[in-house]
Amino acid sequence: MDRGSLGLPPTISACLFDLDGVLTQTARVHATAWKATFDGFLKQRAERTGEWFKPFDPVADYDEYVDGKPREDGVRSFLASQRITLPEGSEDDPPEADTIHGLGNRKDQLFLHLIRTHGVETYEGSVRYLHAAKDAALKVAVVTSSRNCSEVLRAARLEGIFDAQVDGIVAHARRLAGKPAPDTYLEAARMLGATASGSVVYEDALAGVEAGRAGGFGLVVGVDRMGQATALRQHGADVVVKDLAELIKTT
Repeated sequence: MDRGSLGLPPTISACLFDLDGVLTQTARVHATAWKATFDGFLKQRAERTGEWFKPFDPVADYDEYVDGKPREDGVRSFLASQRITLPEGSEDDPPEADTIHGLGNRKDQLFLHLIRTHGVETYEGSVRYLHAAKDAALKVAVVTSSRNCSEVLRAARLEGIFDAQVDGIVAHARRLAGKPAPDTYLEAARMLGATASGSVVYEDALAGVEAGRAGGFGLVVGVDRMGQATALRQHGADVVVKDLAELIKTT
């Protein structure tokens, strides 16, 4: 299969894939874990202060405040929307701690429990597209803010496919700003020996397509899993599809 059959211009040499929501059906698992984390915290706060309890919306709030972002940035963003300030704490805070890191660790604990209990499902069409990109001699990387990338790849049977991996652990170690900054995608392109203009970004998150636009990538493909095609285009997607399989041309 050639690059044109994948919906790509001939100048593209590298494909940079987000993980959750693009290749794996873990975005909904993240949303479930975030809702349990924030609702538990907000309920306790409401009982203590007498404030009105407004539950976390796993669609609207997830898309707006946490999707695609590093974990602690997601906590800060959502709490800011609720006009709540918490101490930062430290990375080794226990999940019970009412700190930015504590809530992030609480969410991470719940997410890991869910995928270890129920496993990880993939989007079959998008995985088929990933393999087609490999067959077309394109370099491929996975780019995600998740620090659980390797575990998710193993559970989804996608381990060993990618030529480079930039996840939350790599971003932290290399001090890379998270999405919507383009830093993680630019690092993935660098690791593949590709330029931004010669790379395509595949993203389902609004923050992710913003990162693609900010980085000057050759093509930004938005994957619309939640009926937000217009928002994806407004935030930077050049093309929007419901699944990457739609880009494969069979004739």
